[in-house]
Amino acid sequence: MSHTLAVILGGLVLMAALFGLGVWRGIPLVRIVPVFAGLWALAAAVNLWVGVAHAGYALREEVPVFALVFALPVALAWLIARRFG
Repeated sequence: MSHTLAVILGGLVLMAALFGLGVWRGIPLVRIVPVFAGLWALAAAVNLWVGVAHAGYALREEVPVFALVFALPVALAWLIARRFG
C-alpha cells in the first residue's frame, strides 16, 4: 500500500473515531467536522513536513499530495455530516 493511501486511511479512521465519540456523547456530526478538519490539517501538515524535511521531496511535489491527503477525508466527513447529522 502506498504511503499516501495509508495516510488517507488514517484520516478516515480519525474521522470515524471522532464521529463515534460524537454520537456517543450526543454531539451533532456537523459540530464535529470543524474539529476533525483542524486536527486533520495538523496531521496532514506534519506529513507534508516529513516528506520535505526527511524524505527528500520538494515542496512543490508535496503540496498536491497534502491537498489530496487533507481534502478527501474532510470532504467525506462533510458529506456524511450533511447526510446523517
